[in-house]
Amino acid sequence: MAMNVVAELEERLQRYPADRYPVQRATALFHLGVLLTGEKPARASDLLAECATLFQQAALTVEEGKARNALGAALRENGDLVAAATQFRRAADALGDDGIEGAAALFNLALVTRDRSTLEQARQIFSARGARREEAWATRELGALELEQGDMQTAVVTLERALALADVIGDNAAVGATANALGLAYLATGRTADAVDALRRAAGAHPRSIRPQEHAMVKGNLALAYEHAGEVRRARLAAKQALGVPAAPTTVEAQALATLGRLGGPGTGDLAAALAEEPTDEWPHLVREEIARWADAEDATLRAEAGAWTRAQDLARAEALLNVLFELPPEAMERVLAAILAVGSEHTRLELERAAALFHAPQEMRLRDTLARLEERRNSPAT
Repeated sequence: MAMNVVAELEERLQRYPADRYPVQRATALFHLGVLLTGEKPARASDLLAECATLFQQAALTVEEGKARNALGAALRENGDLVAAATQFRRAADALGDDGIEGAAALFNLALVTRDRSTLEQARQIFSARGARREEAWATRELGALELEQGDMQTAVVTLERALALADVIGDNAAVGATANALGLAYLATGRTADAVDALRRAAGAHPRSIRPQEHAMVKGNLALAYEHAGEVRRARLAAKQALGVPAAPTTVEAQALATLGRLGGPGTGDLAAALAEEPTDEWPHLVREEIARWADAEDATLRAEAGAWTRAQDLARAEALLNVLFELPPEAMERVLAAILAVGSEHTRLELERAAALFHAPQEMRLRDTLARLEERRNSPAT
């Protein structure tokens, strides 16, 4: 679909030469440039520069401002921050400093220049205009910039306000990003328990299956918070879960590995040990996040963790395990179950069957069918 749109816009450029149809050409240039910014920022910059010039020559000031704002975004994407800042300034001048579009240009300018006063100006305009989503974004970025520049106490206040705004607009991605920054601010100001709470909320707002890279980043930060709180097992679990996310950013991997190094290595059996220390209402959260890691883990890691689990499993733990396994796709469920049964005993299997009876009949039948299938596979000469 996108390729069809690109082709159509390219064809419009052929139909609308600048000397005869300047506004029509500028409009096509704008849409094509915006569309190509993510994948081809250099070409997008050329297109949007021509677009801005044509709108300027036609004395269409608002359209010129929008084009320059888009041009700044393309230049930023291409790594030319100085030129991007110039275009964002010109966009703000063209769009005025009292409307949402002008505030958006100021917001973009502040992200490039890292200037708190410009960001605060944009935030105030968004607030005055009732643009709550944009106000939440600007408030979060302001708090993150205050944190980056070492103004920790101010950052805490700003990010708490940003989190409240993110809650109001109901934007989970914004909640996750803001709670993550707030957790780091709490950690920097010695409020370790608050940091743990904020980062746990951030992890929940960035589900592993939906925003995996953000989830991994938050888990790495949560490991640091648990480490500062002296909760070694929780810290190791969080660090291993950060590493267990496929394609986790290299910076996250480095941070998680450093945390594990300080804690004596990854170890095994942290889930079972953590359950022994936590009230049962905390178990679903702990088991869910760790089993997701097991399902993606290498065979040796899965066997080691399964072995530690079977040594601690009882009826309550079997129920907690099944509660999570029933949420998984069939292949992942079978892989984890197969590892547990391979290193466990007949008692391990019987406990799982007894725990399954506590669930609805379709879930119990799913477990029994899966166990029978795994048993048949294990006894098959082909395996």
